[in-house]
Amino acid sequence: MSIDGVSGRTSYIGTTILNLRNQLNDLTTQLATGKVSTTYAGQGLDRGFALSLRAQISGINAFSDTATNLNTRLSVANLTLQGLSDVGTQVKNAATTATLTLNDSGQTSGQITAQAAFANAVAMLNSQSGDRYLFSGRAMDTPATVSADTMLKGTATQAGLTQLINERKQADQGAGMMGRLSVSSPPATTTVTSIAEDGSPFGLKLLSVQSSLTGATVTQPAGTPKSTSVDLGAVNPKDGDKIKFNFTLPDGTTDAIELTATTTNPPPAGSFLIGTDTAATTANLQSTLTSSIKTLSDTSLVAASAVAASNNFFNPVATVSGAAVNNQNTPPAPISGATAVSGAAGTDSLSTSFAAGDTITVNGTPITFVASGATGNQVNVTDSVQTLIAKIDQISGTKNPSTISNGAITLHGADGESLSISSSNTAALGALGIANNTTAAPAPLRVGGPPFDTATNLVAGTPGNTVYWYTGENGPGSARGTAVAQVDQSITVQYGARANEQAFRYLLQNVAVYAAVTTNASNPNASAQVTALAQRVSANLAPQNGQQQIQDVQAEFAGAQTATKAATDRQTQLKGMAETMLDSVEGVNQDEVATKILALQTSLQASYQTTSMLYQTTLLKYLPIS
Repeated sequence: MSIDGVSGRTSYIGTTILNLRNQLNDLTTQLATGKVSTTYAGQGLDRGFALSLRAQISGINAFSDTATNLNTRLSVANLTLQGLSDVGTQVKNAATTATLTLNDSGQTSGQITAQAAFANAVAMLNSQSGDRYLFSGRAMDTPATVSADTMLKGTATQAGLTQLINERKQADQGAGMMGRLSVSSPPATTTVTSIAEDGSPFGLKLLSVQSSLTGATVTQPAGTPKSTSVDLGAVNPKDGDKIKFNFTLPDGTTDAIELTATTTNPPPAGSFLIGTDTAATTANLQSTLTSSIKTLSDTSLVAASAVAASNNFFNPVATVSGAAVNNQNTPPAPISGATAVSGAAGTDSLSTSFAAGDTITVNGTPITFVASGATGNQVNVTDSVQTLIAKIDQISGTKNPSTISNGAITLHGADGESLSISSSNTAALGALGIANNTTAAPAPLRVGGPPFDTATNLVAGTPGNTVYWYTGENGPGSARGTAVAQVDQSITVQYGARANEQAFRYLLQNVAVYAAVTTNASNPNASAQVTALAQRVSANLAPQNGQQQIQDVQAEFAGAQTATKAATDRQTQLKGMAETMLDSVEGVNQDEVATKILALQTSLQASYQTTSMLYQTTLLKYLPIS
């Protein structure tokens, strides 16, 4: 009979002790980590649920990081917007309250304020958040604009705003400082005074005439180009009778020359002397009117011209410049606004006629030629080129009327929009001097010259000869859509911006023109020039109906911040609930674990003692002692 050792009989006791020891180790780890297990395998059936909860929490953390970056960018953008708003208020107040005293540079204190404000506004539009330019659209790594100094003064090869203002001033005043108007000088026996435009887009434009002159016959402005006349007839006006000529200026504002008939000699300002007969009175009226037009040309017109030039510089427009072409008259002559769009040889009509059924397509909208009775987007084949140009302007939505001069047509598009033109009758379109399928992109407008005082049209500046002030992205779609952040699973926030948006551009062009214009202190009309400019800048910097305001952009950014905050608050609550649920799956009750550890330690101690006793047992203890 064999006798086995204790270990052979009691191996199950060792296994039990090892199991207890492993349990104690697991419980100790749980107590230290607060987790059921350090591996997903140890989490049991709920491990899939735990993985889902962790993914949800990770996604919320990512959205939280996005919201933090977004709020930082929006905060910087809002500071910029408030700064721009303050610039507008500052310059408006300066234009309203500044003295008319000119410094050595020919500027008032208000204009000096505008210079600093303009540089500040440009710097703010080039604001960055991290490495991102906030007002460059999708071109986040590109500054939004050129420098303020470059905008105003240009470069060695590119004209800046100051040069464009000077060129436009020459074009609007004209060679004789008459605002591109002519006042007739008839024979001494004539009683008619005529005023006519020169057909260019520059200078003063006739609007209307109001008269209380006794016995006078007034013809209201009409024709292309417009003209008006006043016939004193056979009866002299009475002392105190008035006549008022109303004009439209290049910036769209209006002004007037009001003249009063007087028997006082010499006549006071704004009056013309009643002569011995109506012929003499007519000569006096013409002389006074000519002098008054020159004064208007050197005061309000100068200010309006500068404002118009600033708009042309900051608000790019697409321009299609046609070639100079002749009609089919005998002999041929350059086409004009009066040239018919169709006609027989030997007449003032296009060299190739448009026929009924032909079309000209402008930006995708067709103009159809009909035999007669044109309505809507139709033109009669008997209509003039001027009628056709007006229809093209109506469709393109331009604020810069297209022109025809010396046989060449110049078409303009809407502000900031491209312009395309094509025709089903390629030959007839060519007879207008325009190639088929012509497309033009927006560009700053400037006077076609030199010479500038006799210029007949506005032309598109090129990157080689004119400063393009906005250097950011200018693609399709809204400015807000150029930067998009996802702040929740189904919520995206748009917060992009472009420095050439209407609100920013309009602020810049009005502050810039006030900063750029200089006035000759020795000019007797200097104070009137400065006053007219300051009045326009002040009026333009006031809120404009139907126009985007900086406050509108602020409201859109505020909406983005509100949406982001709402999403973040909701995610914070969801994260708290997810973490609680995850803790219920992965976490342990430390009190319960501690109790189990104490129980296991007691059991393990008892097992050790029992095992020790067994291993000390030998056969000799059971043999009788002899």
